[in-house]
Amino acid sequence: MENSDDIRLMVKIAQLYYEQQMTQAQIAQKLGIYRTTISRLLKRGRELGVVSIAINYDYNDSLWLEQQLKLKFGLKEAVVAPQDSEVGLYGAQWVERLVSPGMIIGFGWGRGVNALVEQLSPSSQPHQLVCVPVVGGPAGKLPSRYHVNTLTYHAASRLKAESHLADFPALLDNAMIRNGIMQSQHFKTIEQYWQQLDIALVGIGSPAIRHAANWQAFYGNEQSDELVARHVAGDICSRFFDSAGAPVHTAMQEKTLSIELTTLQQAPYAIGIAYGEEKYSALLGALRGKYINGLITDRATAEYLVQ
Repeated sequence: MENSDDIRLMVKIAQLYYEQQMTQAQIAQKLGIYRTTISRLLKRGRELGVVSIAINYDYNDSLWLEQQLKLKFGLKEAVVAPQDSEVGLYGAQWVERLVSPGMIIGFGWGRGVNALVEQLSPSSQPHQLVCVPVVGGPAGKLPSRYHVNTLTYHAASRLKAESHLADFPALLDNAMIRNGIMQSQHFKTIEQYWQQLDIALVGIGSPAIRHAANWQAFYGNEQSDELVARHVAGDICSRFFDSAGAPVHTAMQEKTLSIELTTLQQAPYAIGIAYGEEKYSALLGALRGKYINGLITDRATAEYLVQ
């Protein structure tokens, strides 16, 4: 327990340092004590509550939401854009800070991933990166800008990275065809990259948009009905889960070619990109299941998630 003289000295040092903006060296000279003592007493003052530091989040309430998301769901990082039209930009800026030479980056598909890739700044020099898809392509018609191969290629082009593309669909007609593709050298190469991912950027799907054209490009009415009947809340790369985060096995799983959720969880950064009311339940499932450890979303969605 500090005596009254120690407390008085802490207050004096804190007043000089925080209010008068003096450096630790200046304080040491003024008071005739060692600089290391100044540093120690400033630290001790914060621990005892002699000094408290408060951040005014009124300047940027998105920062407060990001912190709450990290605390509530145990995320490594959360990025909250003021509005949905800025999700791609904010996400791209974060990814650019994360990227370093030698990394392997995996890409899912969808509007969120597309928005991020479009905002990546073109690199002036090679980054020695590898970009790979983490899911096969759609069986139906999908706008090319959302296709996983398009996104992977465009990201690699902007980052001046090496790219590998998927020459197989996400959903096959039957398990026999899927098993045959899994024996190919091409698939084994892609799968090996999945095991070594440094960053995965994935969209989060939801049966709530099952009537949308993009959803229909992957799943027909019969498949969508099964997902609803099994209380599926969302998916990542055609791997399904409920709102509590528990995996949901469907008939499609035996015919699916995409990264397993357990493999995704091993990536140092498994980043989900999703926003909008129709994605609320899917996002909760992904977060509760710990399938992602990073999130990029908009303010309205973040406010719902932290409630």
